[in-house]
Amino acid sequence: MGILSLLLLTPAVGILVLAVTPHHKTNHIRVIANYFAIFAFLISCYLVAIYDQQFSGLQFEQQFTLNAKLGTVIALGIDGLSLPMLVLATLLTSIALLASFSITDKIKGYYISILLLEFGMLGVFLSQDWTLFYIFWEVTLAPLFFLIGRWGGVRRHVASLNFVLYTMGGSIFMLISLLAISQYMPVHGGTLMSSMSIAAQSMPKDEQVWVLIGFLIGFGVKMPIFPLHGWLPLAHVEAPSPVSILLSGILLKMGAYGLIRAVVMLPEAAQTLQPVLVFLALFGMIYGGLLAWRQTDLKAMVAYSSVSHMGIVLLGIATLNITGLTAAVLQMTAHGLIAGAMFLLVGLLYERTHTRNILDYSSLVQVMPRFALFMTITLFAAMGLPGTVGFVAELHTFIGGFQEWGFLMVFLGISILIGAAYAMRTIGMLFTGPVKPQMRNIEDLRINELIAAGVLVFAIVLFGIWPAPLIDLSMATITQMNDIINLRIQ
Repeated sequence: MGILSLLLLTPAVGILVLAVTPHHKTNHIRVIANYFAIFAFLISCYLVAIYDQQFSGLQFEQQFTLNAKLGTVIALGIDGLSLPMLVLATLLTSIALLASFSITDKIKGYYISILLLEFGMLGVFLSQDWTLFYIFWEVTLAPLFFLIGRWGGVRRHVASLNFVLYTMGGSIFMLISLLAISQYMPVHGGTLMSSMSIAAQSMPKDEQVWVLIGFLIGFGVKMPIFPLHGWLPLAHVEAPSPVSILLSGILLKMGAYGLIRAVVMLPEAAQTLQPVLVFLALFGMIYGGLLAWRQTDLKAMVAYSSVSHMGIVLLGIATLNITGLTAAVLQMTAHGLIAGAMFLLVGLLYERTHTRNILDYSSLVQVMPRFALFMTITLFAAMGLPGTVGFVAELHTFIGGFQEWGFLMVFLGISILIGAAYAMRTIGMLFTGPVKPQMRNIEDLRINELIAAGVLVFAIVLFGIWPAPLIDLSMATITQMNDIINLRIQ
């Protein structure tokens, strides 16, 4: 068994073990789920250690032929684009499970759903076959539907239904685009990503544009980009906080990851749609930031800020240059860490106070100093303060965008200022003023919560001060992608 198969099957084996564990043994269930999640994270860290950063192609490839006549295979592999997402997925799954001790109802089903979600996410990033990619993409829907619908808030049923309908609607457009490309494949040629990229070159340009629009809708729903973001705020507000960590930290990145693959496969169409992409990115950044600024619900604020930050990812992709693509990958990682930390901390605060209304708080720094420290650093990272990973990603986006569009990047600057405004407002309202009577006896972060929040905040600061390892991990693959784009659009 190869290491990628081992990584993919780890949560699947965890599901089987949990399935035969008696439902009343809650401590055993928690320990088993955490064990398999941590084991998957350690495997992904080992992959980083043995990954050849100088090689731009796929590494640790595995192929299992299912039907040679039909060309159906299970193809796995990683490169500099998928590896950071794998590490992020396994890390945030472990963090989410550490933050799940507040879940006391139907625990067995909850932990099985989390591991099934991890299995689907890992499959998306490991797949090197579009059919396999699509299957794993759809696998993530079922656990999320139940996680939101059974363990969510008051409007959980509406939120889970909205999420599934939006995502399934987008998946239809993605499937149509894949079928359109498959028409140019040889008979029984399979659906390997490498083969379909070659087949896409023989498509007429107008067909390529329509195919990329289909991908943009399909992946744009999951990112989400304006105006396909309607499901996001309600899903985030109603989902349990550990699920919000995965939803914002990883699920949104699946959309961005797929869109990068599609743009590299159809660069001529991407160049044609470049004005549309940059408009959607800039408008989405400002629109999401303004909506985040006016929220009083902390979870809704973080949800709308995700629309703004994923707009930065779309802007990086739209540049079609090496700096912008680097910025997109950096922002995907940065937002995963920042949004994960923010949803974790907001969820822990809600467990103690049973309110997410920012107007109900003040001067928490006096009663929750550890929480105040971590939340302040995370909000600083969200606004792109130097010394945090958010700054590194936004700087690369600004440079890549300026190379392509010049002073149009003033709108990116406005978006960053709006982000700073709602971040500073949140810090002021949470941690300044007199201590309210109902907030005097709130417990600060416990040991397991300190570990979970500390890991994320440490990564946010570490990669802000020393971003070279993060950049070097993806640079060879991004350079290859940039070369492919330049070769096709010249």
